Parts: sequence; structure tokens; C-alpha cells
Amino acid sequence: MNICIPVEADNGLQSPVCAHFGSAPTFIIVDTDTGGCRAIVNGNQHQGHGMCAPLQSLQGEPIDAMVVGGIGMGALNKLGAAKIAVYLSQHATVDQVLAAFKAGSLQRMQPGMACAGHGHGHP
Repeated sequence: MNICIPVEADNGLQSPVCAHFGSAPTFIIVDTDTGGCRAIVNGNQHQGHGMCAPLQSLQGEPIDAMVVGGIGMGALNKLGAAKIAVYLSQHATVDQVLAAFKAGSLQRMQPGMACAGHGHGHP
């Protein structure tokens, strides 16, 4: 299974997790079976609130789940339409997120948990 995690910088499994999906500079995609990971630069992060288009940077990538610290309703809906499960995590690094994901301890994002604005409404 491939999970995608928004990060502040590419440091492999030690990458620091970004607090919000849309403004993440980079995404790390981790294969939960092999532990292998690779980075994808978010070329669409510098937009106004609600206008960032990080999904364009991930287009065509084989992603089964997204693990975020925060996400807006529009992006949550788009991921849902693409059949990508979205989970909430407040862990600091990709390896911590991966361990929690494998343990089944991450909560599935629900519409009422979506961010109302950058820096606001994070669960």
C-alpha cells in the first residue's frame, strides 16, 4: 500500500511532517510493504487559501491513503472522489506516522474535521 504524507523537507523517513496538506513543500510516498519512500515536490503550494492545487503535483501517482495534520474541505472531497482514504496524524516525522498507520491508530478524516482556513480550525 502506498501512503502519502505532506512534509516540510525531504529527509526520507525522518522528514518533518507539514501541518497542512495544501501548503506542504514536498510529499513523501511510502510503500508500507517495503518501507521504501520517495519525494515529490509540491509545485502548486504558493496559492491563496483554497486555491492551492497540490493534487496536480500528485497526479498519476499510485496513492492509496493520505495522512495529514490538516486539510481543507475541497482537497478532502477531491481525495475522496479519487478513492484515496485520508487519515489524521499529529506525529512529527514520517517514520512516526508510518508506525501509527501500521498499528491502525490513526483516525480517518471526516468532513467536520476539515480546516476552515490556513492556521485555523485544525483539530
